[in-house]
Amino acid sequence: MKQRWINTLLIIIVCLSVLGTVAWVVGGFDKRGEVLERIKEKGKITVITSNNSNCYYIYRDRPMGFEYELAKAFADYLDVKLEVITPDWDEMLNALDKDKGDLVAASMTSTPDREEIVDFSDEYLSVQQDIIVHKGNHKIKGIEDLSGKKVHVREGTSYHERLLELKKDGLDVEIILHENVPTEELIRQVAEKEIEITVADSNIALLNRRYYPAIRIAFPIEEQQSLGWAVRKGNSKLLAKINKFFDTIEEDGTFGKIYEKYYANVDIFDFFDLKKFHQRIETRLPKYEKIIKRESNRYGFDWRLMAAVAYQESHLDPRAKSYKGVRGLMQLTLTTAEEMEIDSRLDPQQSIEGGIKYLSKIYKRFDKIEGLDRMLFTLASYNIGYGHVRDAQKLALQKDLDTHKWASLKKTLPMLRQKKYYKKTKYGYCRGTEPVRYVDRVLTYYDILKRKALE
Repeated sequence: MKQRWINTLLIIIVCLSVLGTVAWVVGGFDKRGEVLERIKEKGKITVITSNNSNCYYIYRDRPMGFEYELAKAFADYLDVKLEVITPDWDEMLNALDKDKGDLVAASMTSTPDREEIVDFSDEYLSVQQDIIVHKGNHKIKGIEDLSGKKVHVREGTSYHERLLELKKDGLDVEIILHENVPTEELIRQVAEKEIEITVADSNIALLNRRYYPAIRIAFPIEEQQSLGWAVRKGNSKLLAKINKFFDTIEEDGTFGKIYEKYYANVDIFDFFDLKKFHQRIETRLPKYEKIIKRESNRYGFDWRLMAAVAYQESHLDPRAKSYKGVRGLMQLTLTTAEEMEIDSRLDPQQSIEGGIKYLSKIYKRFDKIEGLDRMLFTLASYNIGYGHVRDAQKLALQKDLDTHKWASLKKTLPMLRQKKYYKKTKYGYCRGTEPVRYVDRVLTYYDILKRKALE
């Protein structure tokens, strides 16, 4: 009797244990499967990302970064608020697993090892791993040149995985691992010749070449890889929503705008051009910074953008002159100088006053254009003339393009070199590629000046 009672008790205990385990597993999966519903109920999504110039950073109390803007667009898409957390790179997937965030948006490549831990969204950007060396290093030209060399990478990255693969295939390379050291910092160390070689994804390499012109992007060591957002295993509803979101912003142009903002102009300069710029913002800009700030404030412009215009116009040389008949820091024509009531185009103060005043006048004429596009139209007009920009707008209309978007004019301005187009315009022929390059260069100089303010 006693034995029967013991056996019955054991059976009950086992059953309860099994039921408890099943309840825990099902409950766990349920909880994870309901993340999307939980996000909507809370009215907030928590995104795990990296604190760097590519993903997320704060500038003048304003959050910025490629991944941040995508995440913000996704939060808007869900009609919820966005919260961002930035654990160390090595802790991101762990933070996701511990439910500290709802997804990882950190320009993370979808690798086999990571796919065992998390589920990735569809590809939203493809990149390749590039070897980064100093500009003066001409010996590293191909993978075989890495033999006997030390290559520095952050521990636990896809770069580390790829180097291990190369080593397994017979490449005699020494892998130097850095714990919790951002890739951007290793790029800086290459630029300063503190280390010889590192690895970075192509988008990160191009972006940082703006800030460290002494680096050279030598060659890729990997085929194209996919970047994706990561969610916890089994989170099918949230994953489906993310994939639908990426399809939507690809179709409506939102993704293109965000991409262009951060990456579109990253590869238009050579080393010597950027090197000169970095030198001159230290030696020449301080002489005129006070005047530029004063006049920029007067008309409501960002002074660094105005400084970027001045550099593009004259390299901050007050006596600069061009065969086109323009003179001074802001390269004013005689007619424009008279219109802006400027006596001497070679006087730095007068040139800055007149140039920024003229930019303000153009800016006001584009009052139907919104946001950054308005300033880009203004810059193009300052370079090539208001009339040609208006012609390009009319051509955009004929091509069923949005006449209020700079992306449209980047297509139609170069067409004004072709007789079949310019013969039908009011202002005729123009070298339409020039204003496109002009705007790209000004934006890149502007981006560098903003980055300098963060240092």
